[in-house]
Amino acid sequence: MADQAGLTERDVANSMFISLSSSGQVAPNQWLNPKNGVSYQISVQTPQYRIDSFDALNRTPITPANDASTQLLQNLATMRRTSMPLIVSHYNVQPVFDIYANVDRRDLGGVASQVYKIMGDFKPKLPASTSLHLRGQVETMESSFLRLGLGMVFAVLLVYLLMVINFQSWMDPFIILTALPGALSGILWMLFLTGTTLNVPSLMGSIMAIGVATANSILLVVFANDERMEGKDALGAALSAGHTRIRPVVMTALAMIIGMLPMAFALGEGGEQNAPLGRAVIGGLLVATISTLIFVPITYTFLRSKPPINKDKEIEEEAHEGEPSAELL
Repeated sequence: MADQAGLTERDVANSMFISLSSSGQVAPNQWLNPKNGVSYQISVQTPQYRIDSFDALNRTPITPANDASTQLLQNLATMRRTSMPLIVSHYNVQPVFDIYANVDRRDLGGVASQVYKIMGDFKPKLPASTSLHLRGQVETMESSFLRLGLGMVFAVLLVYLLMVINFQSWMDPFIILTALPGALSGILWMLFLTGTTLNVPSLMGSIMAIGVATANSILLVVFANDERMEGKDALGAALSAGHTRIRPVVMTALAMIIGMLPMAFALGEGGEQNAPLGRAVIGGLLVATISTLIFVPITYTFLRSKPPINKDKEIEEEAHEGEPSAELL
């Protein structure tokens, strides 16, 4: 009907906006007061008390942008009463109904698991074209956990491959990484005992604890290999390495643990935010230090049956093979 009258949908919409929401929404206009030099916004709007029925609304004039004649709304549209949502929301173009939930004195992961359970109970009852999705902070938390978990796995794998190149062996890096299960168990036990949830700061602290535990284990295995090159057996080299390297391993772990104590106790304003990081580091290093000094030497004794090859000695022997021997006359 608007097209037959020479009007467009924009003409109808603009006229209704001006009448119902003022012209400031469609065509803002400013008037400059010459006396004080201040600009004032001028808006045109139909008084609300004059739009108190369908008949009054139907008499709204629709003014075209071109030279077409002015029409009344009742000549261009029909109106009827209906029911619809007060707020219409969209996500990825699709219309959605948002149901908001918050967390009170509980961790986000525990609440999310119960929400997922409720969603699972309701999904079979939904129409075929309707679906349920959990968004918000839960979605951010899950993506953060996934990325940090993948980062931890790839970090361990990268460190292992770098140690393989450095040690020229597949066995020594594996023996070094046997200290990591102790670090992980210590992290989980400390978080459990302190009532701390597994979150982004605690995962960052886990990465730090794993790094320190790997460094201490490298220190012990390298010394044990040096002892094997001196002629000791696997058991003697492992005992010597554990006895000699106990001081630097303990000093490194204690320095990190003592430094993390203020953070673990959540001292200061806002300290609760980073407390999981300190607790994860302390728990991981407490168990990782014991694992490094006890479990790693035991593993070394059983797995390192053959002594490591002294590359420098082989190169020196090969260099002397081609030289003529000197005889004492």
